[in-house]
Amino acid sequence: MTDKSLQSTQQRPQAVLWMSTLSFTVCFAVWVMFGVIGNPIAEELGLSETQFGILTAMPILSGSLARLPIGMLTDRYGGRTVYFLLMLSTVLPIYLVQFATSYWQLLMLGLLVGLVGASFSVGIAYVARAFPRDRQGFAMGVFGAGNAGAALTNYVAPTLVVILGWQFVPTAYACAMLVMAVAFWLFTTPDAPDKESDRPSLREQLALMRDPRLLKYCQYYSVVFGGYVALSLYLTRYFIMEYGVGLQLAALIATIFVLPSGVIRALGGWFSDRFGAHAVTWWCMWISAICLFIMSYPPTEYRVETLNGEMQFAFGVNIYLFTALLFVLGVAWGFGKASVFKYVSDDFDRNIGVVSGIVGLAGGVGGFLLPIKFGLLLDITGVPSTIFMLLFGVTVVSLVWMWRTERRSIDPRSGVASPAGRMA
Repeated sequence: MTDKSLQSTQQRPQAVLWMSTLSFTVCFAVWVMFGVIGNPIAEELGLSETQFGILTAMPILSGSLARLPIGMLTDRYGGRTVYFLLMLSTVLPIYLVQFATSYWQLLMLGLLVGLVGASFSVGIAYVARAFPRDRQGFAMGVFGAGNAGAALTNYVAPTLVVILGWQFVPTAYACAMLVMAVAFWLFTTPDAPDKESDRPSLREQLALMRDPRLLKYCQYYSVVFGGYVALSLYLTRYFIMEYGVGLQLAALIATIFVLPSGVIRALGGWFSDRFGAHAVTWWCMWISAICLFIMSYPPTEYRVETLNGEMQFAFGVNIYLFTALLFVLGVAWGFGKASVFKYVSDDFDRNIGVVSGIVGLAGGVGGFLLPIKFGLLLDITGVPSTIFMLLFGVTVVSLVWMWRTERRSIDPRSGVASPAGRMA
């Protein structure tokens, strides 16, 4: 091997990692853009909270459903080609959003735009295969930090809306997607060639859906990623409703959750390599449950009859405490998003594309269903904090499931801890 070819081989993983991460950042920014532009659209069309939730969730639905077939295509044909074609195919639908004049048109275009959400199952497999096993957790964590694209939208889109109107946002995002697709193709290298025998068959890929571990990993990811996407879409509106702040300030405060949760994912990947997926996910769920329990508490007034008469006092989570808890929750979910995919790379390295598609689909479906449920809860109860009661409930389900299937037992002869029921 010549010096030149050796240098190219050494540089390939880094080029794959950084260009895939930048591409995923742009894709994720586009995927959640209705969380910002949906607010002026809702005012123009007079949408209810449920209708707003459906509008923001449509891109999440199509992106989630596309993750499985896109992941299967990635395993068969390679990440570079699939990633490039996926980004290129969404440029026109993104651009056309500005010309929509009715609710149904926005819903249909939202479905087409949402295909960018499938970029995760392409990129995670493309990146993982470029690195050795002991570095895959960190590499996938860095790639997953592209979730910070949601923060990019919260920073950029409100300013564009205020200055140039919401219709300019799709134009800017379509141009960004086109430039990113071309740059990705130019600066990455083709996938390493596989032997035909190393490629999983369609029957083998479909058989994975019966693996009991997958359902558990899907549940975990529906919390840490589905909850992340749902709150990324809904937090701006939540701050406007609950604390009465303006659009720009609400979106800016929301980035305190969105940005750290995306960026910290790389550190979560390193911790998962170092301490294992189980330990990181376990603590992530516990911290999330505590934060969500406090955040779900609505403003409440108490009246207590005492010997000296009636005593009144009130309790509520003010904007400062809420924002601090939101930051902690975002960090915990950032670690959790990385640790769940460490499970995947450890257990399904041969089929990481299709498995990441299945798990990613579950997380995306969570991100699709939760905003709709948020809207329904708000329309029914009129209490904004009920959305955090819902998130607390699904987090507790994950904790119980993890405890029952992965709790550690000590071997009395060796004194070594081992997971009980890991295969359950």
